[in-house]
Amino acid sequence: MISREEILNIANLSKLYLDESEIENVGKEIEGMIKFANEINNLGESVGEIEIAEEDNIKNAFHEDKIEKSYDRSEILKNVDGGRDGFFYVKKFN
Repeated sequence: MISREEILNIANLSKLYLDESEIENVGKEIEGMIKFANEINNLGESVGEIEIAEEDNIKNAFHEDKIEKSYDRSEILKNVDGGRDGFFYVKKFN
């Protein structure tokens, strides 16, 4: 069972403000999440390895990577006044 102090610590780390009425509900929700995660972990152990037979006709859905010609760097950078050191320059925003 998750303690009140643990709930408040998690809320603090998450920068959440909880009313007194919310603390108990959040605790129940967290316990439910932990229980669900434990069930998934236990399920993985009980199922074991799944065997796939060749007759299932499973094929690789990925294709080979192809190297294709791209635009010339100077051609791209001319749209931004030449960039800086061969790269786009983006001002830092605070």
